[in-house]
Amino acid sequence: MGIGEDIQGALPDDTLASDEILATAVGDAWRLAEAELLASVVAVSEEIQRLEALRVRLVGAVDHRCKVDVLGFPNTKMWLASKTLLEVGAAGRIVMLGRGLRSQPEIADAYFDTTMSAEHAALIMKFCERPPKGMPLEAMDDCRNALLYAASGPTANTDAVRAVIARLERAFESDDPPPAEDTELNEFHASRTLNGRIAVKGDLDAVTGEMLLSALSGLSTPRPAQDGTTDNRTPGQRRADGFTELLRRYLNSAIAGEEGGERPHISLHINVKDLTDHANHAGASAEDQRSACATDASLFAVDGVAWTEWMGPLSLRAARLLSCDSIYTPIVLDDNGAPLDLGTTTRTVTKRQRKALVARDRGCAFPGCGAPPSWCEGHHIVHWSKGGPSDMDNLVLLCGFHHRLLHHSDWEIEMGADRHPAFIPPRQVDSERTPIPAHHQARPRAA
Repeated sequence: MGIGEDIQGALPDDTLASDEILATAVGDAWRLAEAELLASVVAVSEEIQRLEALRVRLVGAVDHRCKVDVLGFPNTKMWLASKTLLEVGAAGRIVMLGRGLRSQPEIADAYFDTTMSAEHAALIMKFCERPPKGMPLEAMDDCRNALLYAASGPTANTDAVRAVIARLERAFESDDPPPAEDTELNEFHASRTLNGRIAVKGDLDAVTGEMLLSALSGLSTPRPAQDGTTDNRTPGQRRADGFTELLRRYLNSAIAGEEGGERPHISLHINVKDLTDHANHAGASAEDQRSACATDASLFAVDGVAWTEWMGPLSLRAARLLSCDSIYTPIVLDDNGAPLDLGTTTRTVTKRQRKALVARDRGCAFPGCGAPPSWCEGHHIVHWSKGGPSDMDNLVLLCGFHHRLLHHSDWEIEMGADRHPAFIPPRQVDSERTPIPAHHQARPRAA
Protein backbone atom coordinates (compact mmCIF):
# COMPACT_ATOMS: atom_id res chain seq x y z
CA MET A 1 0.00 0.00 0.00
CA GLY A 2 1.54 3.33 -1.02
CA ILE A 3 1.74 6.06 1.59
CA GLY A 4 -0.11 8.47 -0.66
CA GLU A 5 -2.86 5.97 -1.45
CA ASP A 6 -6.05 5.37 0.42
CA ILE A 7 -5.13 3.98 3.84
CA GLN A 8 -8.50 2.41 4.57
CA GLY A 9 -7.92 -0.86 6.37
CA ALA A 10 -4.56 0.15 7.83
CA LEU A 11 -5.88 0.72 11.32
CA PRO A 12 -7.50 -2.71 11.80
CA ASP A 13 -4.26 -4.39 10.70
CA ASP A 14 -2.22 -2.13 12.97
CA THR A 15 -4.37 -2.13 16.10
CA LEU A 16 -3.48 -0.07 19.11
CA ALA A 17 -1.56 -1.49 22.06
CA SER A 18 -3.33 -4.35 23.78
CA ASP A 19 -5.01 -3.68 27.11
CA GLU A 20 -2.86 -6.36 28.67
CA ILE A 21 0.42 -4.68 27.72
CA LEU A 22 -0.80 -1.25 28.76
CA ALA A 23 -2.09 -2.56 32.08
CA THR A 24 1.26 -4.17 32.76
CA ALA A 25 3.15 -0.99 31.91
CA VAL A 26 0.90 1.26 33.99
CA GLY A 27 -0.01 -0.58 37.13
CA ASP A 28 1.03 -4.20 37.43
CA ALA A 29 4.79 -4.13 36.94
CA TRP A 30 5.43 -4.74 40.62
CA ARG A 31 3.48 -8.02 40.43
CA LEU A 32 5.63 -9.52 37.68
CA ALA A 33 8.45 -11.97 38.07
CA GLU A 34 11.77 -10.85 36.60
CA ALA A 35 11.35 -12.90 33.40
CA GLU A 36 7.85 -11.48 32.91
CA LEU A 37 9.11 -7.96 33.56
CA LEU A 38 11.82 -8.32 30.91
CA ALA A 39 9.33 -9.74 28.42
CA SER A 40 6.91 -6.88 29.11
CA VAL A 41 9.57 -4.25 28.40
CA VAL A 42 10.34 -5.93 25.07
CA ALA A 43 6.63 -6.15 24.22
CA VAL A 44 6.02 -2.48 25.02
CA SER A 45 9.11 -1.49 22.99
CA GLU A 46 7.81 -3.47 20.01
CA GLU A 47 4.42 -1.77 20.39
CA ILE A 48 6.08 1.67 20.44
CA GLN A 49 8.04 0.77 17.30
CA ARG A 50 4.85 -0.35 15.57
CA LEU A 51 2.99 2.82 16.56
CA GLU A 52 5.86 5.02 15.42
CA ALA A 53 5.86 3.26 12.04
CA LEU A 54 2.10 3.76 11.83
CA ARG A 55 2.53 7.45 12.59
CA VAL A 56 5.07 7.81 9.76
CA ARG A 57 2.62 6.06 7.40
CA LEU A 58 -0.26 8.33 8.40
CA VAL A 59 1.81 11.52 8.40
CA GLY A 60 3.06 10.58 4.94
CA ALA A 61 -0.54 10.32 3.79
CA VAL A 62 -1.39 13.69 5.38
CA ASP A 63 1.60 15.29 3.66
CA HIS A 64 0.54 13.82 0.31
CA ARG A 65 -3.17 14.56 0.46
CA CYS A 66 -3.92 17.47 2.81
CA LYS A 67 -3.52 20.98 1.48
CA VAL A 68 -2.76 24.16 3.40
CA ASP A 69 -6.41 25.12 3.76
CA VAL A 70 -7.14 21.78 5.46
CA LEU A 71 -4.06 21.82 7.69
CA GLY A 72 -4.42 25.44 8.72
CA PHE A 73 -0.61 25.65 8.76
CA PRO A 74 2.05 26.38 6.10
CA ASN A 75 3.15 22.74 6.01
CA THR A 76 2.64 19.33 7.57
CA LYS A 77 5.65 19.75 9.85
CA MET A 78 4.20 22.84 11.54
CA TRP A 79 0.77 21.23 11.80
CA LEU A 80 2.15 18.08 13.46
CA ALA A 81 4.23 20.06 15.95
CA SER A 82 1.22 22.18 16.89
CA LYS A 83 -0.98 19.15 17.57
CA THR A 84 1.50 16.99 19.50
CA LEU A 85 4.31 17.29 22.02
CA LEU A 86 6.86 17.03 19.20
CA GLU A 87 9.33 19.83 18.54
CA VAL A 88 9.30 21.23 15.02
CA GLY A 89 12.60 19.54 14.16
CA ALA A 90 11.38 16.10 15.29
CA ALA A 91 8.10 16.58 13.41
CA GLY A 92 10.07 17.55 10.31
CA ARG A 93 12.09 14.33 10.44
CA ILE A 94 8.88 12.28 10.56
CA VAL A 95 7.45 14.18 7.58
CA MET A 96 10.65 13.79 5.55
CA LEU A 97 10.79 10.05 6.28
CA GLY A 98 7.17 9.54 5.30
CA ARG A 99 7.65 11.61 2.15
CA GLY A 100 10.84 9.79 1.15
CA LEU A 101 9.40 6.32 1.69
CA ARG A 102 6.72 7.05 -0.92
CA SER A 103 9.38 6.58 -3.63
CA GLN A 104 11.22 3.76 -1.82
CA PRO A 105 8.68 0.89 -1.45
CA GLU A 106 11.32 -1.71 -0.56
CA ILE A 107 12.59 0.37 2.35
CA ALA A 108 9.00 1.26 3.31
CA ASP A 109 8.00 -2.40 3.49
CA ALA A 110 10.90 -3.22 5.82
CA TYR A 111 10.21 -0.21 8.03
CA PHE A 112 6.46 -0.72 8.26
CA ASP A 113 7.06 -4.39 9.10
CA THR A 114 8.98 -2.98 12.11
CA THR A 115 12.15 -4.89 11.27
CA MET A 116 14.20 -1.69 11.17
CA SER A 117 14.39 1.61 13.06
CA ALA A 118 13.39 4.98 11.65
CA GLU A 119 16.99 6.20 11.88
CA HIS A 120 18.29 3.28 9.81
CA ALA A 121 15.46 3.65 7.30
CA ALA A 122 16.35 7.32 6.84
CA LEU A 123 20.05 6.45 6.44
CA ILE A 124 19.36 3.86 3.71
CA MET A 125 16.87 6.17 2.03
CA LYS A 126 19.47 8.95 1.79
CA PHE A 127 21.95 6.54 0.19
CA CYS A 128 19.39 5.43 -2.38
CA GLU A 129 18.36 9.01 -3.15
CA ARG A 130 21.96 10.06 -3.64
CA PRO A 131 23.97 6.98 -4.68
CA PRO A 132 27.65 7.22 -5.65
CA LYS A 133 27.99 8.63 -9.16
CA GLY A 134 30.01 5.63 -10.24
CA MET A 135 27.30 3.13 -9.25
CA PRO A 136 25.34 1.74 -12.24
CA LEU A 137 21.55 1.74 -12.01
CA GLU A 138 21.35 -2.05 -12.16
CA ALA A 139 23.41 -2.32 -8.95
CA MET A 140 20.85 -0.42 -6.87
CA ASP A 141 18.72 -3.45 -5.92
CA ASP A 142 21.70 -5.44 -4.62
CA CYS A 143 23.08 -2.44 -2.71
CA ARG A 144 19.70 -1.71 -1.15
CA ASN A 145 19.27 -5.34 -0.11
CA ALA A 146 22.70 -5.37 1.50
CA LEU A 147 21.82 -2.28 3.51
CA LEU A 148 18.41 -3.63 4.52
CA TYR A 149 20.04 -6.82 5.73
CA ALA A 150 22.58 -4.86 7.80
CA ALA A 151 19.81 -2.71 9.32
CA SER A 152 17.34 -5.50 10.18
CA GLY A 153 16.73 -6.91 13.62
CA PRO A 154 17.33 -5.73 17.20
CA THR A 155 21.11 -6.35 16.97
CA ALA A 156 21.53 -3.90 14.06
CA ASN A 157 23.52 -0.78 14.87
CA THR A 158 24.26 2.44 13.05
CA ASP A 159 28.01 1.83 12.77
CA ALA A 160 27.39 -1.45 10.93
CA VAL A 161 25.00 0.24 8.48
CA ARG A 162 27.45 3.08 7.90
CA ALA A 163 30.25 0.58 7.36
CA VAL A 164 28.26 -1.07 4.54
CA ILE A 165 27.59 2.35 3.03
CA ALA A 166 31.29 3.21 3.22
CA ARG A 167 32.23 -0.05 1.46
CA LEU A 168 29.67 0.57 -1.29
CA GLU A 169 30.91 4.13 -1.77
CA ARG A 170 34.47 2.85 -2.04
CA ALA A 171 33.47 0.14 -4.49
CA PHE A 172 31.82 2.70 -6.75
CA GLU A 173 34.24 5.47 -5.94
CA SER A 174 33.80 8.71 -7.86
CA ASP A 175 35.23 12.19 -7.70
CA ASP A 176 32.48 13.26 -5.28
CA PRO A 177 33.21 12.74 -1.59
CA PRO A 178 30.91 10.37 0.31
CA PRO A 179 28.34 12.08 2.54
CA ALA A 180 30.42 11.36 5.64
CA GLU A 181 33.28 13.41 4.16
CA ASP A 182 31.33 16.08 2.25
CA THR A 183 32.13 19.39 3.96
CA GLU A 184 29.40 21.15 1.97
CA LEU A 185 26.84 19.34 4.13
CA ASN A 186 28.32 20.74 7.34
CA GLU A 187 26.02 22.75 9.58
CA PHE A 188 26.49 24.24 13.02
CA HIS A 189 23.69 26.02 14.88
CA ALA A 190 24.01 27.95 18.14
CA SER A 191 20.72 29.41 19.36
CA ARG A 192 19.93 31.33 22.51
CA THR A 193 17.15 29.79 24.58
CA LEU A 194 14.45 31.61 26.52
CA ASN A 195 16.20 30.99 29.85
CA GLY A 196 19.46 32.61 28.70
CA ARG A 197 21.37 29.45 27.80
CA ILE A 198 22.58 28.41 24.36
CA ALA A 199 21.50 25.28 22.47
CA VAL A 200 24.10 23.82 20.12
CA LYS A 201 23.31 21.50 17.22
CA GLY A 202 25.61 20.44 14.43
CA ASP A 203 26.11 18.04 11.54
CA LEU A 204 29.80 17.78 10.69
CA ASP A 205 31.88 15.70 8.31
CA ALA A 206 33.93 12.80 9.62
CA VAL A 207 37.27 14.65 9.60
CA THR A 208 35.90 17.66 11.46
CA GLY A 209 34.16 15.32 13.88
CA GLU A 210 37.42 13.46 14.49
CA MET A 211 39.21 16.75 15.20
CA LEU A 212 36.47 17.79 17.63
CA LEU A 213 36.44 14.47 19.50
CA SER A 214 40.25 14.37 19.60
CA ALA A 215 40.38 17.89 21.02
CA LEU A 216 37.74 17.05 23.64
CA SER A 217 39.19 13.67 24.57
CA GLY A 218 41.96 14.84 26.86
CA LEU A 219 39.89 17.71 28.25
CA SER A 220 36.89 15.57 29.21
CA THR A 221 38.51 12.59 30.91
CA PRO A 222 37.38 11.78 34.47
CA ARG A 223 39.41 13.57 37.13
CA PRO A 224 39.42 11.57 40.36
CA ALA A 225 40.31 13.43 43.55
CA GLN A 226 43.63 12.93 45.30
CA ASP A 227 42.01 10.58 47.81
CA GLY A 228 40.75 8.36 44.97
CA THR A 229 37.15 9.61 44.99
CA THR A 230 35.72 9.09 41.53
CA ASP A 231 34.65 11.95 39.29
CA ASN A 232 30.86 12.21 39.70
CA ARG A 233 30.29 14.23 36.50
CA THR A 234 28.34 12.51 33.74
CA PRO A 235 30.05 12.01 30.34
CA GLY A 236 27.92 14.84 28.97
CA GLN A 237 29.00 17.16 31.76
CA ARG A 238 32.65 16.24 31.25
CA ARG A 239 32.41 16.97 27.51
CA ALA A 240 30.71 20.30 28.23
CA ASP A 241 33.48 21.23 30.66
CA GLY A 242 36.06 20.13 28.08
CA PHE A 243 34.40 22.25 25.40
CA THR A 244 34.44 25.25 27.74
CA GLU A 245 38.14 24.71 28.37
CA LEU A 246 38.79 24.35 24.63
CA LEU A 247 37.13 27.72 23.96
CA ARG A 248 38.95 29.39 26.85
CA ARG A 249 42.33 28.22 25.57
CA TYR A 250 41.53 29.41 22.06
CA LEU A 251 40.45 32.87 23.21
CA ASN A 252 43.52 33.14 25.47
CA SER A 253 45.88 32.19 22.65
CA ALA A 254 47.50 34.56 20.20
CA ILE A 255 46.40 32.60 17.13
CA ALA A 256 42.92 34.08 16.78
CA GLY A 257 42.26 36.66 14.10
CA GLU A 258 40.77 40.08 14.71
CA GLU A 259 37.15 41.16 14.80
CA GLY A 260 36.36 44.87 14.88
CA GLY A 261 40.07 45.60 15.33
CA GLU A 262 40.39 43.36 18.39
CA ARG A 263 41.17 39.73 19.03
CA PRO A 264 38.06 37.69 19.91
CA HIS A 265 37.29 37.84 23.61
CA ILE A 266 34.35 37.97 25.99
CA SER A 267 33.09 41.54 26.35
CA LEU A 268 31.35 42.21 29.64
CA HIS A 269 29.53 45.45 30.42
CA ILE A 270 28.81 46.12 34.06
CA ASN A 271 28.58 48.93 36.55
CA VAL A 272 31.42 48.52 39.07
CA LYS A 273 29.05 49.64 41.81
CA ASP A 274 26.82 46.67 40.97
CA LEU A 275 29.71 44.29 41.64
CA THR A 276 30.25 45.61 45.15
CA ASP A 277 26.54 45.98 45.89
CA HIS A 278 25.97 42.40 44.79
CA ALA A 279 28.50 41.14 47.29
CA ASN A 280 26.73 42.99 50.11
CA HIS A 281 23.29 41.79 48.93
CA ALA A 282 24.51 38.17 48.69
CA GLY A 283 25.41 38.27 52.38
CA ALA A 284 21.95 39.36 53.43
CA SER A 285 19.51 36.95 55.03
CA ALA A 286 16.78 35.26 53.00
CA GLU A 287 14.18 37.40 54.82
CA ASP A 288 16.03 40.61 53.93
CA GLN A 289 16.37 39.55 50.31
CA ARG A 290 12.64 38.77 50.03
CA SER A 291 11.85 42.17 51.52
CA ALA A 292 14.19 43.88 49.07
CA CYS A 293 12.58 42.06 46.15
CA ALA A 294 9.22 43.45 47.17
CA THR A 295 10.33 47.06 47.63
CA ASP A 296 13.52 47.73 45.64
CA ALA A 297 12.62 49.37 42.33
CA SER A 298 16.24 49.02 41.15
CA LEU A 299 15.56 45.35 40.44
CA PHE A 300 13.59 46.49 37.41
CA ALA A 301 16.13 49.08 36.25
CA VAL A 302 18.87 48.62 33.66
CA ASP A 303 21.55 48.56 36.35
CA GLY A 304 21.82 45.49 38.54
CA VAL A 305 22.79 43.05 35.80
CA ALA A 306 25.81 42.55 33.59
CA TRP A 307 25.59 42.41 29.80
CA THR A 308 27.49 40.41 27.20
CA GLU A 309 27.52 41.19 23.50
CA TRP A 310 26.12 37.86 22.28
CA MET A 311 24.16 36.34 25.15
CA GLY A 312 22.69 39.48 26.72
CA PRO A 313 22.02 39.73 30.50
CA LEU A 314 24.29 37.88 32.90
CA SER A 315 24.05 37.57 36.68
CA LEU A 316 26.38 39.65 38.81
CA ARG A 317 27.73 36.46 40.36
CA ALA A 318 28.85 35.25 36.93
CA ALA A 319 30.25 38.72 36.19
CA ARG A 320 32.43 38.54 39.30
CA LEU A 321 33.70 35.16 38.12
CA LEU A 322 34.63 36.51 34.67
CA SER A 323 36.24 39.65 36.04
CA CYS A 324 38.70 37.75 38.25
CA ASP A 325 41.28 37.12 35.52
CA SER A 326 40.50 39.50 32.69
CA ILE A 327 41.44 42.51 30.65
CA TYR A 328 39.15 45.41 31.47
CA THR A 329 38.62 48.91 30.11
CA PRO A 330 36.89 51.38 32.44
CA ILE A 331 34.34 53.61 30.69
CA VAL A 332 32.80 56.53 32.62
CA LEU A 333 29.10 57.03 31.79
CA ASP A 334 26.82 59.96 32.55
CA ASP A 335 23.42 59.60 34.22
CA ASN A 336 21.84 58.77 30.87
CA GLY A 337 24.34 56.03 30.08
CA ALA A 338 26.34 58.04 27.54
CA PRO A 339 30.14 57.53 27.65
CA LEU A 340 32.15 60.49 28.99
CA ASP A 341 35.65 59.08 29.28
CA LEU A 342 37.55 55.98 28.18
CA GLY A 343 40.13 54.74 30.65
CA THR A 344 43.30 52.77 30.03
CA THR A 345 42.93 49.05 29.33
CA THR A 346 44.34 47.04 32.24
CA ARG A 347 44.83 43.37 32.93
CA THR A 348 43.82 42.24 36.42
CA VAL A 349 46.39 39.43 36.46
CA THR A 350 49.54 40.26 34.54
CA LYS A 351 51.62 37.74 32.63
CA ARG A 352 54.42 38.02 35.20
CA GLN A 353 51.99 37.42 38.04
CA ARG A 354 50.59 34.38 36.27
CA LYS A 355 54.06 32.91 35.95
CA ALA A 356 54.59 33.51 39.65
CA LEU A 357 51.25 31.87 40.45
CA VAL A 358 52.23 28.83 38.41
CA ALA A 359 55.55 28.65 40.26
CA ARG A 360 53.80 28.84 43.65
CA ASP A 361 50.59 26.83 43.10
CA ARG A 362 51.82 24.52 40.28
CA GLY A 363 48.28 24.11 39.01
CA CYS A 364 44.84 24.27 40.59
CA ALA A 365 45.42 24.92 44.27
CA PHE A 366 42.10 23.46 45.42
CA PRO A 367 42.75 20.47 47.73
CA GLY A 368 42.71 17.19 45.81
CA CYS A 369 42.57 18.75 42.33
CA GLY A 370 45.94 19.79 40.94
CA ALA A 371 44.70 20.40 37.38
CA PRO A 372 47.60 21.59 35.17
CA PRO A 373 48.33 25.34 35.00
CA SER A 374 47.10 25.59 31.40
CA TRP A 375 43.61 24.70 32.68
CA CYS A 376 43.65 27.38 35.40
CA GLU A 377 42.71 31.02 35.92
CA GLY A 378 43.77 33.63 38.45
CA HIS A 379 41.21 34.15 41.24
CA HIS A 380 41.10 37.16 43.59
CA ILE A 381 40.64 36.01 47.18
CA VAL A 382 39.17 39.43 47.95
CA HIS A 383 37.60 40.58 44.70
CA TRP A 384 39.17 43.66 43.13
CA SER A 385 35.74 45.35 42.98
CA LYS A 386 35.78 45.27 46.81
CA GLY A 387 39.24 46.78 46.97
CA GLY A 388 41.18 43.53 46.76
CA PRO A 389 44.60 44.18 45.21
CA SER A 390 45.98 42.24 42.24
CA ASP A 391 49.07 41.08 44.10
CA MET A 392 50.37 37.62 44.90
CA ASP A 393 48.97 37.53 48.43
CA ASN A 394 45.47 38.04 47.06
CA LEU A 395 45.67 35.67 44.07
CA VAL A 396 45.34 31.92 43.70
CA LEU A 397 45.36 29.61 40.69
CA LEU A 398 42.13 27.62 40.16
CA CYS A 399 40.77 25.42 37.38
CA GLY A 400 37.48 26.46 35.80
CA PHE A 401 35.40 24.05 37.91
CA HIS A 402 36.85 25.13 41.25
CA HIS A 403 36.86 28.78 40.21
CA ARG A 404 33.10 28.52 39.74
CA LEU A 405 32.78 26.59 42.99
CA LEU A 406 34.47 29.38 44.96
CA HIS A 407 32.09 31.93 43.46
CA HIS A 408 28.94 29.85 43.97
CA SER A 409 29.45 28.23 47.37
CA ASP A 410 30.57 28.93 50.94
CA TRP A 411 34.14 27.74 50.37
CA GLU A 412 36.61 30.46 51.38
CA ILE A 413 40.33 31.04 50.97
CA GLU A 414 42.76 32.61 53.40
CA MET A 415 46.44 33.31 52.86
CA GLY A 416 48.61 31.68 55.50
CA ALA A 417 51.66 33.08 57.23
CA ASP A 418 53.77 31.07 54.79
CA ARG A 419 52.10 33.03 51.94
CA HIS A 420 50.42 29.90 50.60
CA PRO A 421 46.63 29.71 50.22
CA ALA A 422 44.51 27.54 52.51
CA PHE A 423 40.93 26.54 51.79
CA ILE A 424 38.18 26.77 54.40
CA PRO A 425 35.31 24.33 53.75
CA PRO A 426 31.63 25.12 54.37
CA ARG A 427 30.11 24.05 57.67
CA GLN A 428 28.18 21.24 56.01
CA VAL A 429 31.54 19.77 54.97
CA ASP A 430 33.43 20.50 58.20
CA SER A 431 31.60 21.97 61.18
CA GLU A 432 34.91 23.28 62.55
CA ARG A 433 35.85 24.82 59.17
CA THR A 434 39.45 23.73 59.57
CA PRO A 435 41.68 25.24 56.85
CA ILE A 436 42.97 22.72 54.29
CA PRO A 437 46.39 23.30 52.66
CA ALA A 438 46.56 23.95 48.93
CA HIS A 439 46.95 20.89 46.73
CA HIS A 440 50.62 21.32 45.83
CA GLN A 441 51.76 22.97 49.02
CA ALA A 442 54.90 21.29 50.31
CA ARG A 443 54.34 19.50 53.61
CA PRO A 444 57.08 19.44 56.22
CA ARG A 445 58.82 16.12 56.59
CA ALA A 446 58.56 14.20 59.80
CA ALA A 447 61.57 14.59 62.06
